[in-house]
Amino acid sequence: MNFAGKALPLSDGDVRTIAGYLGCHVAAVRAVIQVESAGRAFGNDKRPIILNEPHVFYRELGPDAKRDRAVREGLAYAKWGAKPYPRSQPERYAWLKKAMTIDEAAALKSCSWGLGQVMGFNHKVCGFDTVQAFVEAMKYSEGAHLYAIARFIVSKGLQRHLKAKNWSSFAKGYNGSGYAKHGYHTKLAAAYARRPDSEKITPLPASEAQLNALIGKPAPHSAPPAPAKPVPAPKPTQPAPTAPEPAMGFWARLFAALFGRK
Repeated sequence: MNFAGKALPLSDGDVRTIAGYLGCHVAAVRAVIQVESAGRAFGNDKRPIILNEPHVFYRELGPDAKRDRAVREGLAYAKWGAKPYPRSQPERYAWLKKAMTIDEAAALKSCSWGLGQVMGFNHKVCGFDTVQAFVEAMKYSEGAHLYAIARFIVSKGLQRHLKAKNWSSFAKGYNGSGYAKHGYHTKLAAAYARRPDSEKITPLPASEAQLNALIGKPAPHSAPPAPAKPVPAPKPTQPAPTAPEPAMGFWARLFAALFGRK
């Protein structure tokens, strides 16, 4: 799999689309991006920023020969933190490619991806039937990364907290029970407060076409109109028969011949 994609940057229109989808202020989405995102979505090589989680790979493989091989090759272990993470993106992609030779889907599910560092195993709650489809979208644009974040927010029922600007409840649901220790709720509130008043509005609900555009999915083409059925040519009309003139008797014919018919 080639992990370099279009890597389109995030636009104001993308943010407005997601705010319309979530039913919250544009400024609230901007605050989430600032506080909850990795800061970078793509490397200079246009590959999404990833982080490997070998303990997740261990879990995804399950107890079989594949897991045994992954453990032998140092690609999987049972508990988080058993080994330090690879530091560079080339090293992380090298891990991923090796892991994919054991089990492609499990390897892709065992990485966090892009702007929101959403785990691949969340692909279904993010709106993708397969992890491969999820990764293709992550290659496409930062708008797709924001779409995945938004779908994850909805799956947790957290959009109502964004709408109400209840930063503590949102941070607890998004970051876990330790949110206060790291000050996520206060960071979100401060980030929102810094946004301009022009962003403190809720756009109209996003359409399916707008959401599909974020992930590079073409809008469905309307079926071409059915060809018109040929109209049969009208049948030629026959002239109405004229009533025959009444037959003339002998004296009438003689009279007409001598004097002309009146």
